[in-house]
Amino acid sequence: MKRREFITLLCGAAAWPLAARAQQGERMRRIGVLEPIAAESPDGKARQGAFLQRLQQLGWIDGRNVRIDTRWSAGNDAETRKYATELAALAPDVILTAGSAAIEPMRQATRTVPIVFVIVPDPVGAGFVESLSRPGGNATGFMMFEYNLSGKWLELLKEITPGVTRAAVLRDPAITAGIGQFAVIQSVAPSVGVDVSPISVREVAEIERGIAAFARSPNGGMLVTASALAAVHRDLIITLAARYKLPAVYVQRHFVASGGLISYGPDFIDQYRRAADYVDRILKGEKPADLPVQAPTKYDLVINLKTAKTLGLTVPPSVLARADEVIE
Repeated sequence: MKRREFITLLCGAAAWPLAARAQQGERMRRIGVLEPIAAESPDGKARQGAFLQRLQQLGWIDGRNVRIDTRWSAGNDAETRKYATELAALAPDVILTAGSAAIEPMRQATRTVPIVFVIVPDPVGAGFVESLSRPGGNATGFMMFEYNLSGKWLELLKEITPGVTRAAVLRDPAITAGIGQFAVIQSVAPSVGVDVSPISVREVAEIERGIAAFARSPNGGMLVTASALAAVHRDLIITLAARYKLPAVYVQRHFVASGGLISYGPDFIDQYRRAADYVDRILKGEKPADLPVQAPTKYDLVINLKTAKTLGLTVPPSVLARADEVIE
């Protein structure tokens, strides 16, 4: 054997065990996911699908180099707290949470495990981060919208149904976002000539009683603010709006796709894709304290013309011209 061949063989033999040991020693990373909605909900499946797809594009494959532990609490506060504690105990490398209802108990469960949140309306006001540009703690992510968007829902309701003088505002009063959204809607109400009344979405019976009582008087409409419980009770809310002939404005496209009248809000699916990028960066060594909280870059207006026809409404051309999607 020639000397050069021998040296090449010797070096290769020495390098192989090192490469093999490096491959065998690659640590399986772990991601926790806390979702406050139901696992079987169409929007929940779509969001998680977008998150997993983006992770795969970034090289993270569930079961190969990362393990993903997901918990769904379906709007149950006790379950959300329990699952937050469970996920923190697993000591994952990073945790994804959605909405104020999930980030709060998750932060109570751990102040060390990195958290990436999505669909949180006011992370600074709620105390989840120190500032948008420098979160400062173990959490960062993507805010749902600024509260002033809530006032635009009332303006939109008045624009599509000028005769409306009363609006029921469905909100979760137990979360900061529920209080903040209603406060903005109240501040806008006098300028558009509409009286607003809150209805809690905490329980099915509350929703049914509240909407039935509100609908006894004429010229009413409805606003459904952002919360995990509104998503959980989506079908019930849409059914009651149809039953009592109440034009309603929602924050999510999924409400309109399921029979709601109109929605105006951010693309939640896009937030999950962008969250996967933050998860990837954290897994590669970056800290949430250094990753700025990002705001939506676009808001979508979606209209269901079939529902409008059922309600006897003609959507103004000015509204149709602004629509990003029209469902017929």
